[in-house]
Amino acid sequence: MITHHFLQFLYEDDFYPDHLVDRGKTILLRLCERIEVEQPVDLAALYVLTQAATEEFNALEAEFDSAGSEIETVARGEIGEDFWFVARAYGFQDADAEELIAGRDW
Repeated sequence: MITHHFLQFLYEDDFYPDHLVDRGKTILLRLCERIEVEQPVDLAALYVLTQAATEEFNALEAEFDSAGSEIETVARGEIGEDFWFVARAYGFQDADAEELIAGRDW
């Protein structure tokens, strides 16, 4: 997972401050670590972990706003895709992409 380029499109767009995208990447890497340590046995257990990561992104949104940016349609899609990538990479092929980030405020 360390070799995956999380949030790559956001890094390529100056609208998204790199230091905040870095924090988003850290959230996703921490999600991977939690999955590896806790080894969720089913989708319900996975969704608990992804919900916690989604809450971290919710908190980060205010910082994007303060920096003159936002987690808008493009960023939402990129973040959602990476959540889905993580789920599939850990064997959760049937994960619902929307359910993975169901608690989002962005």
